[in-house]
Amino acid sequence: MRIDRMNRTNMRGESPDTAVEADLPVSQRALARREFSGLLALMAGLAAFPRMAEAAVQPKFSAPTPFSWDKLVQQARALAGRPWAEPTTSPHAAADFDAAGKLTYGQAQALGGNVRLFPTTRGTSPHAVKLHLVENGAARELVDARGLFVGGKQGDPAGFRVMTADQHSDWMAYLGASYFRASGSRDQYGLSARGIAVDTALPKAEEFPAFTEFWIENLGGDHVRIHALLDGPSVTGAYAFDCRKGAAGVTQDVRAALFFRRDIERLGGAPITSMFWYDQSDPAKRTDWRPEIHDSDGLALWPGSGERIWMPLSNPSVNRTNALRADHVKAFGLLQRDQTFDHYQDDGAFYDRRPSLWVEPQGDWGTGTVMLYRMPTDAETQDNIAAFWVSDQPAKAGENREFAYRLTWTSQDPSAGTAARCVDSWQGRAGRPGDTPTSQEARKFVFDFEGPALKGLTRDSGVTAATNLPPKALLHSAAYPVAGQEGRWRVTLDVLPSAVPSPEFRLYIKRASKSEGDQALSETVIQGIQP
Repeated sequence: MRIDRMNRTNMRGESPDTAVEADLPVSQRALARREFSGLLALMAGLAAFPRMAEAAVQPKFSAPTPFSWDKLVQQARALAGRPWAEPTTSPHAAADFDAAGKLTYGQAQALGGNVRLFPTTRGTSPHAVKLHLVENGAARELVDARGLFVGGKQGDPAGFRVMTADQHSDWMAYLGASYFRASGSRDQYGLSARGIAVDTALPKAEEFPAFTEFWIENLGGDHVRIHALLDGPSVTGAYAFDCRKGAAGVTQDVRAALFFRRDIERLGGAPITSMFWYDQSDPAKRTDWRPEIHDSDGLALWPGSGERIWMPLSNPSVNRTNALRADHVKAFGLLQRDQTFDHYQDDGAFYDRRPSLWVEPQGDWGTGTVMLYRMPTDAETQDNIAAFWVSDQPAKAGENREFAYRLTWTSQDPSAGTAARCVDSWQGRAGRPGDTPTSQEARKFVFDFEGPALKGLTRDSGVTAATNLPPKALLHSAAYPVAGQEGRWRVTLDVLPSAVPSPEFRLYIKRASKSEGDQALSETVIQGIQP
C-alpha cells in the first residue's frame, strides 16, 4: 500500500490527541487537520526498515471478563457522570517518527492474528490506549505489549491497524483522537472519519474527544468487530464498528451511544475529514507541477426530499461554511469521482486511487443539516475539508443520544443512479473563445454531466440548463451533447459575479415535456462563485 502524506497536523502543528485546541482566531483554527499524523509518517517509512528476527518475549493479558454492548454503554454513561481527566503522556513514547517506525515495522507480532500496533510517539500520538481481545463474549486486556513491537521492545499502543490475511498490507487503522480510516477498494488510504465532531467551524476552540479504549474481535477472514470507548471534556460515548473488507471496498456498520457532560453548541455526527488543494477548475491555485491534488473532489448529498445534490470542493481564500438543509437525510459523503491517473500524474501518492466515503443513516435522523467546512491551504499535508451532520435538536448536558449508520469506503461512486452526475467542471473567461471579452469581470462556468438519463438525447430533445441565477447575472447559457462522447452533456454559463446575490448558485439539467412538465435529468450542482 502506498501512503504519501508525512506528519499531517492541525493548523498549529499539533495532534488532535490534545482534547481541546488552544483558542485561536477562526482564520487560524483547524478542524482536526491532521488525519493520522503518526500513521502516515510511520507507514511512509515501511520500506526503510529491515525486517528483524521474531521477538521471543510474549505479550501479557489479564484474565477474561464478560463483555457486551450493554456493559460498554453502562461504562460510557458512568464515565459521563465524572469530571473529565486529561490524558497523560506515555513514559514509553517513541522520541520521533524514525524511532516509532523502527518499533512498528518488521517482524513484530500481530495481536489476535491480524492486528498490529502503532506506538505512542512524542508530539503526535503521545497518549496510550487500552486494548482488549474479545472471544466468545469475554475480553482480555493487553497489560504488557512487549512482543508486539519490533525486537520485543517496550512500548505502549497509541492505536492499531488491521492487516490483510497475508500480513503484507493493512486495510483499516485507528490512531489519534477519534480518527479512523479504511483503504477502500484500490488498496489506498485517503480521507478519514471521526467518531464525533465537537464545535467544528465555530469562532472558538474545537474539542477533540478521543477513543481511549478498544475491544477487538476477529470474526474470521476480513471481518472484524471493534468496540470503542469515547471520552472528552463535553461528551462520552460507546461505539461499535462491524467492519468487512470486500472487492468493492470496506463497509463499517457503526452504532453509537453518546452521553453529554455539558451543553455542546455544534455536535457533528458521522464527521469526515479530507484534503483539497486544487483541481482543473482553478488554475490560479496551482503552484505544483501536478495537474490536480486532492483526496476528494466534491460533497454528495441525498436529503429526504429526494433531490440529489453535488457540491464541488474548492480551496477558499477564507474559511467557508455551508449548511445544506437535509431533513431525514438518506446519505451523504465526500467523494473522489475523478479517478483518471493522467489528471493527477502522481505515481507516489496515487490520488486517482483515493477512496470515497459514503454515510448512510440507519433509521430516521430527523431534521437537520449537513455542514461542509472548507479552509484555505497551500499544501497537500493539511486536511482542510470537513463534512458532518448537525441535528436541529441541540445536545444538552445530562442528555444522551443514540444513532447508527453505515460507512462505505470505495472507489465506486456510491451516489450513482439514474440521474446524471456532474463529472467535470472548469472556469475561465466568459465569451466565445478567440473573441474579445465583453466584460473583464464575467466568468464562464463549464459543467460536464454523464448518466443513463442523458443517453439517446439530442439537441432536439428539449434539454436545457436550469439555474437560480438572476437574469442580470446570467449573460449566456447553453446545454448540448459533447461531440463524440456518448451520454455526456456540457453546460456552459457566462456569469457576472457582482450580480449574484449569494456566494453560490444552483444548476441542474432538465427536459421539457408537454405531458409531464419539466423533468430533472441530473443532480443539482451547488457551485461557489466567490474565491
